[in-house]
Amino acid sequence: MGYFKKTILPILSTGIWINISETVRWELLIKSYWVDHYQNLNLVFPNEPLNGVIWMIWGFLFAITVFIISKKFNLLQTTFLSWFFVFVMMWIVIWNVDMLPKGILWVNAPMSLVEAFIAALICKKLSNK
Repeated sequence: MGYFKKTILPILSTGIWINISETVRWELLIKSYWVDHYQNLNLVFPNEPLNGVIWMIWGFLFAITVFIISKKFNLLQTTFLSWFFVFVMMWIVIWNVDMLPKGILWVNAPMSLVEAFIAALICKKLSNK
């Protein structure tokens, strides 16, 4: 039971938080930027169910990353390290291949930082009980 409470529960809870946060941000704020950007490139945005499953897996991988980092660093360090490694690095890659709609960063950057902070907070609180 100790392993579940100190490892599985924090990762699962953090993954659920990340996936809810990502879905809400996506549906309410940034989806139209991506769809328009793809249309301007004469492409169709990939929006099949499999894409949603892959993003859900990404959310849980992000949760595992936050959990691992949280074991060595304090709350703010965990927040900024996980945010940098997951979001900033992803944005650099998609910007490099000209797939980043730059207009989303004014919304996405601060909201993703809040997402990373809450993820780190969940991991810290649940794994230290």
